[in-house]
Amino acid sequence: MSSKTIGVACRNVIKEFGDGEAKIRVLHGINIEVPTSELSLLVGPSGCGKTTLISIIAGLLNPTSGDVVLFNTPQSQLPGRKLVQFRAKNVGFVFQQYNLLPALTATENVAIPLLIQGVPRPQALEQARHVLNYVELGSRANQLPSQLSGGQQQRVAIARALVHQPRLLVCDEPTAALDAKSGQTVMELIREVAVQAGRVVIVVTHDHRVFDYGDRIIEMSDGRVVNVTSKN
Repeated sequence: MSSKTIGVACRNVIKEFGDGEAKIRVLHGINIEVPTSELSLLVGPSGCGKTTLISIIAGLLNPTSGDVVLFNTPQSQLPGRKLVQFRAKNVGFVFQQYNLLPALTATENVAIPLLIQGVPRPQALEQARHVLNYVELGSRANQLPSQLSGGQQQRVAIARALVHQPRLLVCDEPTAALDAKSGQTVMELIREVAVQAGRVVIVVTHDHRVFDYGDRIIEMSDGRVVNVTSKN
């Protein structure tokens, strides 16, 4: 992997929940490196620790021990508010259930990350419309989520995750709620996003239909990484 630029590195990441006799170890010393400009799939059975690991990588959970290095910055050096600020600037999220706000138009939903960062509303909405055009939903910019199909809602969610140009894009089961055709459209879009220089894209999935889109498949079982397969 020496020729690859490493965007994310997990260093002996352990995660435990609970205390005393009720303590449960969910992650058992994870060590992985994820390059930029590739689409990496994190796969494995339910309950194996995928969501916990991706939450730690994205800065939503703290590891019990170990560290995650994001673009040469250890999370341990970003305490409290600094980590929140780093995440807001550098991380985009795509969820299985879209998580769109029903009372907002597609454009307004996409603009949310920019508004959170203090970008003036007119500028945020303009950038949101630009990204909606990129995901081929410009004609739906003023529609509410209830007026969109599942596949269209997921593309809005991807546009929202990309609007602030994050270096890390995390997708949690992005095709699980979609039919085969919509899932294919979404994965083609995510794949296009993934190959951009300097960006890390990690997709958590159970969906074997999308495995062919991955450049790297990271397999987990019982809180451990058991295999990493690369096409390159």
